[in-house]
Amino acid sequence: MLYSFENFSLDTARRELRRGGALIALQPQVFDLLEYAIRNRERVVSKDDLLTAVWNGRIVSESTLGTRINAARSAIGDSGEKQRLLRTAYGKGIRFVGAVREEEETVGEQQVKNITQPIRAYRVRGEATIGVTTIPPAALPLPDKPSIAVLPFTNMSGDPEQEFFADGIAEDVITNLSRYPSLFVIARNSCFTYKGRAVDVKQVGHELGVRYVLEGSLRKAGNRIRVTAQLVEAETGKHVWAERYDRDAGDIFAVQDEITEAVTIAIAPAIAHAERQRAMRKPPESLDAWAAYQRGLWHLEKNTADDTTFAERFFRQAIDIDSNFPGGHTGLAYAQHQASSRHGLPDSESAESARHAVRLDANDAEARVCLGFMLMWQGNLEAAFAESEAALALSPNLANAHGLRGSVLNWSDQWATARIALERSIRLDPRNPNLAYRYNAVTIGYYLSGEYSAAIEAAHRTIRSYPDREQDYRWLAAALGQLGRVDEAKEALEKAIATAPASFYRFVRTRVPWHRPEHYAHMLEGLRKAGVIT
Repeated sequence: MLYSFENFSLDTARRELRRGGALIALQPQVFDLLEYAIRNRERVVSKDDLLTAVWNGRIVSESTLGTRINAARSAIGDSGEKQRLLRTAYGKGIRFVGAVREEEETVGEQQVKNITQPIRAYRVRGEATIGVTTIPPAALPLPDKPSIAVLPFTNMSGDPEQEFFADGIAEDVITNLSRYPSLFVIARNSCFTYKGRAVDVKQVGHELGVRYVLEGSLRKAGNRIRVTAQLVEAETGKHVWAERYDRDAGDIFAVQDEITEAVTIAIAPAIAHAERQRAMRKPPESLDAWAAYQRGLWHLEKNTADDTTFAERFFRQAIDIDSNFPGGHTGLAYAQHQASSRHGLPDSESAESARHAVRLDANDAEARVCLGFMLMWQGNLEAAFAESEAALALSPNLANAHGLRGSVLNWSDQWATARIALERSIRLDPRNPNLAYRYNAVTIGYYLSGEYSAAIEAAHRTIRSYPDREQDYRWLAAALGQLGRVDEAKEALEKAIATAPASFYRFVRTRVPWHRPEHYAHMLEGLRKAGVIT
């Protein structure tokens, strides 16, 4: 369908908006919003209508919705003050009020004759062309891990000098994402071939062989900079994640670094979540190595006896499919450790699985983190710290590597430095299902350093979000005991024992390898003051 209004034309087949023949760059969400409003111009379309049509029912913030509406207005020369074409019905929604002409594109008789003429093909910029009709190149196969292309950010500020700022953000995001071992990231030169072009994310995914596309825009008004970014699943056009960043211009390079970091931090977990959901939708018998690995991680995060068994099964399936895939071996190591910890049994298998993953690929930062945790749990803190450093050298933004480093430093009595690493880990992956372990490590660091009030505050903060974990109540009871708050300490102690009695008594009656003797004695001292009889 071709919609014409004033001197604009909106082509739904080509997904193009033109003004007097000149192409206007539009983000896919903005195009969808404008097209939906025009198509339903006989009525007011509500926020729920837009969420269903444009965001596939996903809940987005009012600011995100407002940003897209303002972008649609700007593209057609409208504004929130004028509302010449796109009018707000306060409390109800928006309505397109301009006069529109509709033209349905059809294939005429002459066009059919032209199509049936003998084909004369020639090459133009890597594509086979027939007359004026371009045949797109064959789709590139998807890599065996999640793949992403970061398109050049669109400068919507009207200031050509802001172009370098928009390009700088996209380039830095590409560089930062390239450091994540679990991602396949298209290089900058390929991504920037789309600069200044109105593109369809499905086409980008087809041409570059990627599952995800990141696109964004920049607008500068006065001394304020607004950057919007959205992550789209190329095959379906579904929006996985979107956010807006408003900053004072100030030091332009500091602002660029800040926004780059914020975007990068948000993308990796969003992709991980999307990949896990994709894997869960597949029948078990049709999983490839990567999907089986993701399926295993999903069960591993549940941390129940049954789920641990399922996790180990899927990790072994990943190894059977591809024995050289390090992820299968790292996942298996975590599942083996989880199972042995639940039963309080000595564990050597997990460390060997992790070592095998590192032997397969010494440059796999996630495999090195896995081995580091296994070494730490065996009490080999020096070797574990070396693995954390190796992982961070390979992937400086890997949240688990910072978490490993912080945990090792905690048990090495370097509590202030440990806290920095742990907080960095939390900041890099704020929605990780295993975040409770990082928070608990912060509590432990405060306790071991004798900062009992801070330990109590940290433990309460963790318990508010994760109320069913024995270890949080155990360290809370010890800290309360040290401060002589006996009634509160006994209450925490009762909750620790009631939550997981076997785990509680295992840590009380036996020193685990990663606790130094002085740490174990320090913990028992607090628990005895809380009322534990050993």
